Amino acid sequence: MKRILFVCHGNICRSVTAEFVFRDMAARAGVGHLFEIDSAATSREEIGNPIYPMALRTLEAHGIHGAKHAARQVTRADYDHFDYLILMDNENLYGIRRIIPTDPDGKISLLLDHTPPSDSAHHRRDVADPWYTRNFDAAWDDITTGCRALLNELCSCK
Repeated sequence: MKRILFVCHGNICRSVTAEFVFRDMAARAGVGHLFEIDSAATSREEIGNPIYPMALRTLEAHGIHGAKHAARQVTRADYDHFDYLILMDNENLYGIRRIIPTDPDGKISLLLDHTPPSDSAHHRRDVADPWYTRNFDAAWDDITTGCRALLNELCSCK
């Protein structure tokens, strides 16, 4: 079983969306049983809060219903438990270094780093935070592109 932790700043928009998108994609591909999927935050700001309403509406608009969640902060123990810690942007890399100072096993990466280099639409490598941009559709597009690429990378699924 491959264990994946998606990480963003508050764990109420991007990382939780990635958690549910990846879980849905894996289930539809018939490989959901191969993964343990979770999400967490680099900050403490939103601990215990549910999915942000606009993020939940975006999930539901794309057929992912019943998403229940309580935000939590990433821990040092998460590094030991998970095989992959997938971050949404470079700011998250800074934030996670306060909790997990080193990455000796190469588990930490950005979600869009898993997309092909030729994918010019994702050359910036960051999933912009819709909490600030208010553009949940752009975040959705980046997250689904990254999750699809990650799923293909991990299990050769289509």
